[in-house]
Amino acid sequence: MSEIKQTSTNFSNKSALSDECPEAYASTIIGGQWTLVICSWLLSGKLRFGELKKKLPNITERMLTLQLRKLEENMIVKRTVYAEVPPRVEYELTPIGYALKPVIKELENWGDCHKKLASKQLKFED
Repeated sequence: MSEIKQTSTNFSNKSALSDECPEAYASTIIGGQWTLVICSWLLSGKLRFGELKKKLPNITERMLTLQLRKLEENMIVKRTVYAEVPPRVEYELTPIGYALKPVIKELENWGDCHKKLASKQLKFED
């Protein structure tokens, strides 16, 4: 995940759009490939890093770490470190993270509908 240069036109356009459009702002926060998937698993409660990794077998440890850091930075996920040996770290949704539940559920419904539509379209073209 590379950062966009703050002097680039792309950065200026994204910033202007995010300032003017709440939907665009939200999509920059939750629009990553793994963001909503991670949040959907955390809707059921706290999970440790290893537990999340098992639920997302196709994500690399580095990408999971980066996504969790981004979610924590955006105040969607809370990271709790326990002073134990070995160290224990748990991730959970914050109140604003739990507010994504209806959004995630609606996107799930929309995804199911779109898959069926796309499937019918492919069958029609054959």
